[in-house]
Amino acid sequence: MLGFLVALLGGFIATNMEETLARPVARALAPRIVVEPGEMKLLAFMLTMLIVAILLAIFDWDSPVGFMLGGTLGWFANRIVAAVRAGIDSRSED
Repeated sequence: MLGFLVALLGGFIATNMEETLARPVARALAPRIVVEPGEMKLLAFMLTMLIVAILLAIFDWDSPVGFMLGGTLGWFANRIVAAVRAGIDSRSED
């Protein structure tokens, strides 16, 4: 369960790590691997989830399903919350 929560937080943080984490890594990889601008968000997600996976391995929190589910839900958290709010708002207007 703790692994799920850590991955959820990691997925949420990954949405804001494009400038901080992904671009510097892409610049470092540029001589050998070209990272397209559309791939920056994916790179940010992958790097953040790698950091979370290493953290989970260090503390021996093994839950690959919880890790992937938490990371995915964290990545889409803003969209999920917006959809729920829109549903609540439309329900209260009726």
